Amino acid sequence: MPPFDALLNAFITLLVTVDPAGLAPLFLAVTAGMNRSERNQVAVRASLIALGTLMLFAVAGSVILTALGITLPAFRVAGGLLLFYIAFEMIFERRHERHEKSAQRAITRDMIHNIAAFPLAIPLIAGPGAISASVLLSGSFAGPLGQAALAVILILVIAITYAVFVLAERIDGFLGETGRSILTRLLGVLLAALAVQFVSDGAKALFAAG
Repeated sequence: MPPFDALLNAFITLLVTVDPAGLAPLFLAVTAGMNRSERNQVAVRASLIALGTLMLFAVAGSVILTALGITLPAFRVAGGLLLFYIAFEMIFERRHERHEKSAQRAITRDMIHNIAAFPLAIPLIAGPGAISASVLLSGSFAGPLGQAALAVILILVIAITYAVFVLAERIDGFLGETGRSILTRLLGVLLAALAVQFVSDGAKALFAAG
């Protein structure tokens, strides 16, 4: 069983990259005009699709990397840089703007039937950052117990995301524009620090192997 600090680090990394609180206003935007029951159906479907996607990369991430001839340390560096870029976007509020554009495109194209899959599940919940984090963390959670622990963490993060969707109206009203801005920036700083740690660990492993 992985140590508690590793479990906590994995939980924080995934929770910050998914960013449930930041998705609340976007969920309201793409489900505009729906009643509570319809919104709940969309939330359930989006959460399940996102969970399945992240589980796939968490379980088969190392296999995919091996098939492509990519070492885990190299992916740690690349994934860490990607997470740092996402943290940069969060700190300077660029990520929210990009997600809003994705949400607006989905409303005009697919309306109610497919918005659970796109853009809610992919790329808003299971985006590049969350997928990269899942693959990175899979290397640190080896063995059946480690994989089971990572699966539980993913389920917990998606469950929190689903709960945020269900309570989206209240959360959005409680935080307000200022609250969302402050929370997003704080999470961005935290993610930046975690990203630097990923790059540092990957670089050390690469130098040791070379």
